[in-house]
Amino acid sequence: MTVTLDAAEVAALGPAAAVAAVREALAGGLDPDGGVPRTVVPLAHGQGLLMPAEYGGWYGVKAATVAPGNPARGLRRINATYLLHDSATLTPVALLDGVALTALRTPAVSVAACLERLRALAARYGGLRLVVFGAGPQGEGHVAAVRAHVPVCDVTVVTRRGGGVPGWADRHPAAGDGGAAVAVRRAQVVVTATSAREPLFDGRLLSDEAVVLAVGSHEPDVREVDGALMGRATVLVESRETALREAGDVVLAIREGALAPDSLVTLADLAGGGAVVPADRPLVVKTCGMGWQDLVVAVAAHRRKEGTPAERR
Repeated sequence: MTVTLDAAEVAALGPAAAVAAVREALAGGLDPDGGVPRTVVPLAHGQGLLMPAEYGGWYGVKAATVAPGNPARGLRRINATYLLHDSATLTPVALLDGVALTALRTPAVSVAACLERLRALAARYGGLRLVVFGAGPQGEGHVAAVRAHVPVCDVTVVTRRGGGVPGWADRHPAAGDGGAAVAVRRAQVVVTATSAREPLFDGRLLSDEAVVLAVGSHEPDVREVDGALMGRATVLVESRETALREAGDVVLAIREGALAPDSLVTLADLAGGGAVVPADRPLVVKTCGMGWQDLVVAVAAHRRKEGTPAERR
């Protein structure tokens, strides 16, 4: 029987368990570069995305749509559904709310990628200062995921026009305000979770120890982070192949001569112990979203509800 997990049941897994699921999969040998690329289908009013993956005795696929015009209609920009199967029989076992799954797994990957760095910074300062570009679910989700693992003492959320302060932040300046630049300069962590097509801040403002979690784009001609920052940072990506195909922050910095393709560090490099991330350079974690991430977090959410085993052989 196929069970259904609504948005609340997916979210109930929580950020700490989602981060653990990602880290356990990588430690267990999952190689993101072995994944199947997403299929992007141009549609009359946006995009359709298909994201399949198989790992650990499970197969799943997310069907998502991106409709840029929806916010003006009061509708969600992104909609998605996730279908999880048993790999042995290819029988559907669970249907999950894909929007809630995306909101949970994206910050889980970001935090899983740099958890040791976050813990070191939190130990040094007693609590992290965060700047979050974007007041949507991904901005909020990243704050929750960081807070689930280390103390956070201050959160500044930045949007184009500023406005009311959401419950998960301490202040909300507009992007052009001087206060936003000051906050970036003081931040230990900067999150970019927007639909912007151009860099959101001057990369020269960021301290050498800071971490940037860049998640807003998966198109080669769109960026949130400038070449000045990419050129002085260690750039950590899910998959080298995916980054060179989809990550505009990476692709455009390479095109400008600010970043060398062979300098990219992957999650597999990090998990295998073959990469060292210097503490005296900014760390940019650039993710585009991949099918394996949805799969491992979907399995964890399904297990939480049904008590199914972690792996099927």
